[in-house]
Amino acid sequence: MDTSFSDYFSFKLMWSRIPYLIKKIPITLELAGLAFLVSILVGLLIAIIRYKKVKVLSPIATGFLSLMRGTPMLIQLYVAYYGIPAILRIFNSWGANIDVNIIPKMVYAFLALGLYQAAFTSETFRAALESVDKGEIEAGHAMGMTYGQILRRIIVPEALENALPGICNSVIGLVKGTSLASTCGIIEITYQNQILAGRDYRYLEGYVALAIIYWIITIILEKIFKVIEKKFRIPEQPKPIRGGGEDEEAKETAAPAEALPAAREV
Repeated sequence: MDTSFSDYFSFKLMWSRIPYLIKKIPITLELAGLAFLVSILVGLLIAIIRYKKVKVLSPIATGFLSLMRGTPMLIQLYVAYYGIPAILRIFNSWGANIDVNIIPKMVYAFLALGLYQAAFTSETFRAALESVDKGEIEAGHAMGMTYGQILRRIIVPEALENALPGICNSVIGLVKGTSLASTCGIIEITYQNQILAGRDYRYLEGYVALAIIYWIITIILEKIFKVIEKKFRIPEQPKPIRGGGEDEEAKETAAPAEALPAAREV
């Protein structure tokens, strides 16, 4: 039996899948955006706690980071999807009146994704805060600045510039991580491909189309963050310009040597 390349992979079928997958991109971006907000808020809070070394909260934050980074994202999605309703039912047994069924599946997904990514975003923020020159902070205190002014004019601009590459990686990681949200029953682009492929059992074309879509989204995000980095980049201090050039420097160095014999003659 003769076989051809199209029996294993069809470019025509691949391109025909892309329009159906593109329709689910808004759900993917919405999920990634909500998870990003959670990761930023929780990550910044943890970074400040660890940066300030708060006695009670710092060990708790360290344990949270160890748990989030030490377990797979897929397991955390399952725990969120089945664990949050179980916790709410326990509260209902104590007299609370919470309808578990009205909670959207999106909530479980973006909370799990956001908390997972917060563990890595917090390290980005903490490293950015520690990279701020302590001498500049002390100089701000010496000039009579309040802590709020130092935070606004020194700490935040420098820390934000250093944290932007890591934040960009977090956003890209979240966009790709939304492919696991199908475990919560959310029909985003990856789940949409599984639905389409289940009709004709041609999975490869759909997954190649998915790879192209994720790749294009990643390139667009990288371009956006490059523009943002240029906008927030702190200009370097210009080097002091010495007047007169090399000739005057040579004269200054030669002058003491010429004056020595005259001093000895006197």
